Amino acid sequence: MVRLSVNINKIATLRNARGGNIPDVIKAAQDCERFGAEGITVHPRPDERHIRYRDVLDLKPVLTTEFNIEGYPSRSFLDLVSKVKPAQVTLVPDPPDALTSNAGWDTIKHHDLLKEVVRELKDQGIRTSLFIETDPEMIRAAARVGTDRVELYTEPYAVQYPEDKVAAVKPFAEAAEVAHEVGLGLNAGHDLNLDNLAFFAGNVPHLQEVSIGHALIADALYFGLQNTIQLYLRCLKEEDRS
Repeated sequence: MVRLSVNINKIATLRNARGGNIPDVIKAAQDCERFGAEGITVHPRPDERHIRYRDVLDLKPVLTTEFNIEGYPSRSFLDLVSKVKPAQVTLVPDPPDALTSNAGWDTIKHHDLLKEVVRELKDQGIRTSLFIETDPEMIRAAARVGTDRVELYTEPYAVQYPEDKVAAVKPFAEAAEVAHEVGLGLNAGHDLNLDNLAFFAGNVPHLQEVSIGHALIADALYFGLQNTIQLYLRCLKEEDRS
């Protein structure tokens, strides 16, 4: 079954809006695991507007599932993940002031940078994933830099899904086959939710992990965190191929 990694950035955003430690980011992450999440994802940004570097350091010793840290490979980010040594680092191309990750790597243009960073992380035993779009050439170039996995940027799927879900998922299914052919593991994330997740998981082959934050935390306001995580896990278990 596809693994669910819960991105807890939005919990940190809520905490930071008021100051103090409510909600408690560390406890929330542990609760996500207790309620069935198979991984925890964070994306610390230089301005620390949600997850702080201190949070990342505090999370590492208490988590029992896979820890995935996303970020642009600045020196400060690489120094942080070198201290923490998570199971996986997902490299994203967005600049420090980006509101959210909204584009994948140009793995041809940034070949040398990515190859160097991936080597540095893999030498420390950290699995690497590159945030990427569905262009087959970018996926093949990702394999050439030595990454272990790619994470497909799924906002285009989510946008098109209400109008034509078959057309929406087609480039992602094709990209998944390319990734498999060149020996890359496959993750996905961005705007996946309770409406579109089951169809995506049921029609994209070789999918190993989805990272979901904004929609899941928003749903938890209505359904509760425990119930929401179970609903997302059910989507991944009851794959929709219709």
